[in-house]
Amino acid sequence: MKQGVGGRIGRIAGMLVLAALTGCHAGQSAAPEGFTSLFDGRTLKGWRPYVGSPPEVAQMDASQYADALRRGFEELKLHWSVEDGVIITDGKGTNLCTAKDYSDFELLIDWKIKPGGDSGIYLRGSPQVQIWDRPDIGSGGLYNNEKHPSRPLAIADRKSGEWNTFRILMVGQRVTVFLNDVLVVDDVVMENYWQRDQSIYLTGAIELQAHGDTVMFRNIYVRRIER
Repeated sequence: MKQGVGGRIGRIAGMLVLAALTGCHAGQSAAPEGFTSLFDGRTLKGWRPYVGSPPEVAQMDASQYADALRRGFEELKLHWSVEDGVIITDGKGTNLCTAKDYSDFELLIDWKIKPGGDSGIYLRGSPQVQIWDRPDIGSGGLYNNEKHPSRPLAIADRKSGEWNTFRILMVGQRVTVFLNDVLVVDDVVMENYWQRDQSIYLTGAIELQAHGDTVMFRNIYVRRIER
């Protein structure tokens, strides 16, 4: 970000997150030992809208970022909802991002997609661990890789309409993915989609992608990995 605005933008983001969630119920669902829940089962507390790629956000001043957030929160209300302990997107609008940034971490998340659906999970603000209904390829691959492996090692998806579980580890530039307890990505470098000549960013948001199809998410837990 432009020099001197990072702290202000962070404070603005925090205030807008709180303002957008006024009246929501507090509390989180139970997390496995060592993990923190990113979803309380009732609200979108702790999440914010996607407002641009990391290079785009870096060029915003505090006012521009605040305006983008306000517009984004209004859009989120139209396309993201919580029902019976599940986050649901109709696939339209913008991605749903964690309000906090993460460096090295382990992520647990359940997801369900309809026949022919397509979605993904961004790591450090970058696409993506693939989610889709492609029985010939399978989910979990680092879809946007060009030099390093992009396809999963195995097809471990359950039938569309059934719940699947990712366990994703990101340490440094490398990502490991288990899908339904099957290793599908084994310590692969994740490339920087936004700036191909640079390594993946050191920190960034975890994002749930809106990509035109209805997708459901639940049981979202994260564990920071200290190095």
